[in-house]
Amino acid sequence: MTGKAKPKKHTAKEIQAKVDAATTNRGGGKAGVADRTGQVKGGHAKFECPHCKITAPDIKTMQIHHESKHPKLPYDESKITNLHAVLAPVADTSKPRPGVRGSLKK
Repeated sequence: MTGKAKPKKHTAKEIQAKVDAATTNRGGGKAGVADRTGQVKGGHAKFECPHCKITAPDIKTMQIHHESKHPKLPYDESKITNLHAVLAPVADTSKPRPGVRGSLKK
């Protein structure tokens, strides 16, 4: 016999969390490496720090990173590498890029 405080079945919240964890792309594995480096379709990582080579999705995040990790070095926005311009292929722009959410219906 089970105790009164022990739940006998899974809750809807727990099942939904498991479904979400199983179906959401978290950026791991081989596909995640290609996505993070931006070599396939542009990826999430757009900017690269010139000092430590860490990547960030936007210029504001890169500025926050620079202020916290490199406080003694002056921040120069022109030295930051745009990985989408360097690594992403130019042809076939009809493919949706990862991280861009929205409907494909016209």
